[in-house]
Parts: sequence; C-alpha cells; structure tokens
Amino acid sequence: MWYIPWVAEGDVRQRLLDAAIDHVADHGLTDLSLRALAAALGTSHRMLSHHFGSKDGLWVAIVDEIERRQLATIDEFVPDASTSFEDAMRTWWRHISDPALWPIERLFFEVYGQALQGRSPANQLLDRIVDSWIDRIASAGEAKGVPHDDARAFARLGIAVTRGLLLDLLATQDRSGVDAAMELWIALNARSLIA
Repeated sequence: MWYIPWVAEGDVRQRLLDAAIDHVADHGLTDLSLRALAAALGTSHRMLSHHFGSKDGLWVAIVDEIERRQLATIDEFVPDASTSFEDAMRTWWRHISDPALWPIERLFFEVYGQALQGRSPANQLLDRIVDSWIDRIASAGEAKGVPHDDARAFARLGIAVTRGLLLDLLATQDRSGVDAAMELWIALNARSLIA
C-alpha cells in the first residue's frame, strides 16, 4: 500500500509556482504552452489550470511572486542612520543588476510588455507594478529626511531609471556603461535631495 502524505493546497500551488518560475526564467514565456510547461515540471496541464486558472493566470502569478520576493528584499537595503544614501543605492543596484537575476528580469519585462499591450490577465499588473514600489521607496526616502512629496517623486523616477538601466543592461550587457549611468544618477540625487 502506498502512503501519500497530505499536502496543503497552498503548498502544492507554491511548489508549482516556484518550479514554474525556475523553468520560465531559463526558457522564457514566448510560445510556451501550458502543456509543455506542465511536462517540464512533471505535472499535468489540468493541475496547473486547477491552481492558476489559465496559462495567463499562471504568468501573472509568476510576475506577482517575483515582485513579492523583490519587494521583500528591499527592506534589507533600506538605509539605517549610519548608511549613506549613496551606499544604500549602490548596494541595491549591485543586488538588482546581479547576473543571477537576469533570467527573472527578462521574464518581468516580457510579462510587463504583455500587460502594456492590454493582454488579460497580465494587464492587472499595471494597477500595482509601480505603486507598490513607490510606497516602499518613498518611505525609505522620508526616513532619510526627504519631504513626502519629493520622496514620492524621487521614488517614481528611481523606479523608472532602475528599470530602464536594467533593460539597457539586459539588451547590451554593457556593464561599465550602465554602471556609470547609475553612478551619475546616485550622485545627482545625493546632491539634490539628500544634501
């Protein structure tokens, strides 16, 4: 007689989601069918549909989970009183531009593009893909003494610059050029907002 341990529904979903993230980070989403992904994960397309509703529902779950993980890590980089703004920004940039994250970042931009094209359910991401970051980053700015309105504007601009430079890095792999641009961004902000 086989013993099959009871596994909570949420645990199965999370394990499938984690495996799907690993797979699509290495292979991308374009032209990937739910059946092909299920085969690669050692499960069935029905199981994926059960947990995520559809292929597009799974893509959104993947990007949501990636964003959740990255937002959770930002707390590690929020500067305390002893950390300069410049050092905190450099530490964050080293983290977010690490080649180990490039597969996930390519996936992020792929699904972001689908959302911008209005593809459902990816378009649901547009409601939160910027605002969730603004809140976190603005809070960190305010903790460093930046006025509330300036902190929110700085956060929005910082998100745009960081994502733009990441896209540049993924496209050109010009590490020195992109790092130099980030250094300029850090210096400009240190002089104008933090000084």
